Amino acid sequence: MGGNSTKATSGINGAGTQSQQDLNIPDNAKLFFQDTKNSARELARDDLIGVLTGRSGDAVNWLQDKFGLDLSKVARLGGHSQPRTHRGNAQFPGMVITYAQMERLEDLSVSQPDRVKIKKKARVTKLIRDGEAVVGVEYTLGGKTEIAYGPVILATGGYAADFTPNSLLKKYRPEYYDLPTTNGEHCTGDGHKLALEVGASAIDLEKVQVHPTGLVDPNDPEAKVKFLAAEALRGVGGLLLDNEGKRFVDELQHRDYVTGKMWENGKYPIRLVLNGQASKEIEWHCKHYVGRGLMKRYANGEELAKDMGLTPAQLKKTFDDYNAVVRAKKDPFGKKVCCLPIDYLFICSPRLQFFSSGEWRLDDYFNVAIMTPVLHYTMGGLEIDAESRVISSSGKPVAGLFASGEVAGGVHGANRLGGSSLLGCVVFGRVSGDSAASYLLQRIGPLAEKAAGRLGAVSGHLGGESSSSVAAPAEEKADAKSSGGAKVFTAEEVAKHKSKDDIWVIIDNQVLDVTSFLPDHPGGEKAILLYAGRDATEEFNMLHDPKVIPRYAADSVIGSLKK
Repeated sequence: MGGNSTKATSGINGAGTQSQQDLNIPDNAKLFFQDTKNSARELARDDLIGVLTGRSGDAVNWLQDKFGLDLSKVARLGGHSQPRTHRGNAQFPGMVITYAQMERLEDLSVSQPDRVKIKKKARVTKLIRDGEAVVGVEYTLGGKTEIAYGPVILATGGYAADFTPNSLLKKYRPEYYDLPTTNGEHCTGDGHKLALEVGASAIDLEKVQVHPTGLVDPNDPEAKVKFLAAEALRGVGGLLLDNEGKRFVDELQHRDYVTGKMWENGKYPIRLVLNGQASKEIEWHCKHYVGRGLMKRYANGEELAKDMGLTPAQLKKTFDDYNAVVRAKKDPFGKKVCCLPIDYLFICSPRLQFFSSGEWRLDDYFNVAIMTPVLHYTMGGLEIDAESRVISSSGKPVAGLFASGEVAGGVHGANRLGGSSLLGCVVFGRVSGDSAASYLLQRIGPLAEKAAGRLGAVSGHLGGESSSSVAAPAEEKADAKSSGGAKVFTAEEVAKHKSKDDIWVIIDNQVLDVTSFLPDHPGGEKAILLYAGRDATEEFNMLHDPKVIPRYAADSVIGSLKK
């Protein structure tokens, strides 16, 4: 569980939150509504925007109050009139928010198995109908076909990795079909297709957001799935340079604008270059990307110029020109000056500001990565109403069918604001849960006789024996395994296991065989393959809580490292 939400780096939007009040930020739902409507442009749906923004403050407060999350830092992203994007000290707030809810659900599946069941590695193949109403799903698990009855909430994500034979991308945006994507390989629009088969309506499927800065792996430049370079890299003053070492765009313009200029310029490879001061401002990200081999550190400008096939004089001219722009506060590409500290303004508004990160000199050090436009987010999806009910092609709600998150279209209109993807998941996740529960309770009375058999099946489905996934807490499994795990391996032995079908890693002096876990990793297979056969402790601890291994990969621990 988790999907792309675990990789979100910006945070979650909220207007009128307790954190904003503590920081004296004068924000409210009305301001957030207008900002979102401006971003959505001609496709703005006032009813959905009203739910998204009106319930945003409560959503953030709920995460803090019910899950004990730290969301005390508030930043202002592009397109927002107030700082309202919340995060804590964690570098991946999406992972923190998603895992907190996953863990609570998993705990309930153990303590109350009659109410909560989790079926992993199951694939829904069909929505089951009774007349026009959706009454359950058919799914496959372990080679068998099973049925689950009840209202259905689709939370299957988008289609920005839909390269399947019946691709929604190819149908609605064929010119984007050959682009790489930042999405996990699971984002193939399965939920959309299931709902369309039973008469659901879809809207704005052509609205696909292309992000300008996907990281190109020099060792695998043609990889279809790429890591996203955080917008903060440009926010702290990173420059986009073409293969002649020249700037060609205001780096902090909207995503679609920067992407268009990259295509228009066409002088590849295009590099994102951070000087020493910019690198220091966002040191963690640089360290993270360098560790993954996606960014390279250069000791000085001469080294960088040589790698780019330029003379130091060519690169120096670019730097001198940019220094003059900063001093004159007049950029030919439209960028303007900002003096707010990075801690307050995590990503500056592309309409107003940029960070001047000191003089650009050849005797400085640099962190550099190759960039390419990548498929990122799908604004289009299943049509829903303000209660998260999926709308049919006839314009009426499909009884028993709900949707939340990226699978739901129309929430963000023509363009999504940064920080609103996680918000859409939380707000419409809660709305769809309320609506589905209300729908079921309303159906029990008037349709008791007809529904008796079906509700009996629901009861049987929920009240059966616990599945193996919830038979005991994962921590207990880890303790049981570690108590008998006395095997010790050398680093040389671990290094022999570095292929996709036989991969070991070292984390905190534990040896893990992660071969079977590879396809389940929320960050994708590549995130693990980069560390095949070696110590991944530093990278792992930069991103994860220590309890992640005992909870999610306990069976992977096969021994310890010989000291």
